[in-house]
Amino acid sequence: MHFLDQAKIFVRSGAGGPGAVSFRREKFIEFGGPDGGDGGKGGDIVFEAVPGLNTLIDFRYSQHFRAPRGKGGAGSNRTGAGGDDLVIKVPVGTQILADDEERSLLADFTHEGQRIAFLKGGDGGRGNASYKSSTNRAPRQHQTGWPGEEMWVWLRLKLLADVGLVGLPNAGKSTFINAVTNAQAKVGAYAFTTLRPQLGVVNHKGREFVVADIPGLIEGAAEGAGVGDRFLGHIERCQVLLHLVDANDEDVATSYRVVREELEAYGEGLVEKPAVLALNKVDTLDDELIAALSAELGAASGQEVFPLSAAGGMGIEPILDALIEKLHRQSVEDEGPAEPIEWSPI
Repeated sequence: MHFLDQAKIFVRSGAGGPGAVSFRREKFIEFGGPDGGDGGKGGDIVFEAVPGLNTLIDFRYSQHFRAPRGKGGAGSNRTGAGGDDLVIKVPVGTQILADDEERSLLADFTHEGQRIAFLKGGDGGRGNASYKSSTNRAPRQHQTGWPGEEMWVWLRLKLLADVGLVGLPNAGKSTFINAVTNAQAKVGAYAFTTLRPQLGVVNHKGREFVVADIPGLIEGAAEGAGVGDRFLGHIERCQVLLHLVDANDEDVATSYRVVREELEAYGEGLVEKPAVLALNKVDTLDDELIAALSAELGAASGQEVFPLSAAGGMGIEPILDALIEKLHRQSVEDEGPAEPIEWSPI
C-alpha cells in the first residue's frame, strides 16, 4: 500500500429541497386551500476516524465529495425526504486544515470513532401551506431551499505513536524497529532506505507501546535537504524520542547536534520532549572505544548514553526499560497532581 500523508479535497454539503406549491383538491370540498409541504434538509458532510487506515492514499483518486440534496415537498402537506449524510472515513491522527496561507486547524481526530459534522446541509424550502394567513388564503409562493456549504480543505495525517525514532540516515533506526517489533522495515547499506514512516508495537515486560520510525534527517533538512523535515509531523504526538547515533560516524557529537538543530528548526516542541540517547552499532568496536565515544556523546548531550547494537541484539533491554520509565513519568505529568482524598470511615 502506498503511503500518503497529505491530500487536498473539495467537500460540499447537500442543498435543501424546494417547497411545494399545491392546493387540496377533493370531491365535495370547494375551498381546499394550500397544502404544499416543505422541502427536505440536505445531507451533512461528516468525517469519522476509523481503525485499519494508516494512509490518505484513497484521497489521491477521489478528491470531490458532495452530499445529496434534500427532496422536494409535495401536496397533502408532505415534507420532502432529507438527504443522507456523506460520511468520509479517515485514519486516526488526521487533521483537517483550511486552504489558506495559515493552514489553520479546523478539526483533529485523535481517537477511534470520533465523528465531526463538518458541513451542515441546507434547510429545506417552505411550501405554500406555510404562507397561508388570514389575508392570504391561497398563497402561491414557496422557497427553493437553502444551498449547502462548500470548501476546499487539506487533510494531513500525523501518526499516533508513543516513541519516535530520530537520527541521521543509516543510524540503524529501521534495524532497531525490526528488532523490537514486527514492523519489517526495509534495511539497506545506503542512506535513506526509509522513505516513509513506519509503525511497530513493542511488548516489553507486560507493557505495550507504539514506535514510529521516520526517514533520516541531514543538515539543512529544515530547508528541504534530503527528504526534508515533512515527516517530522509524525512524531509531534510522541511522548518520548529515541535518538540513535551511529558509533562509526566521524564525530558522534556533531552527528547528535545536527539532528537536534533540525528538530529545533522545525519547532512544535520537539526538542523539549524527553529523549533517550543510544550509541548504535557498538558491536564493531572494542570496550575502550565504546567508553570513549559514550563519554564524548554524553558531554555533548548532557544525558546518559546507552550502548546499543540493534543488529546484534545487544543493549536493547536497558533502552526499552528507559523508554517505559519515561513514558510512565510523562503520563503522570500529563495527568497532573492527584486530587486529595478526604478521609471517611465509610
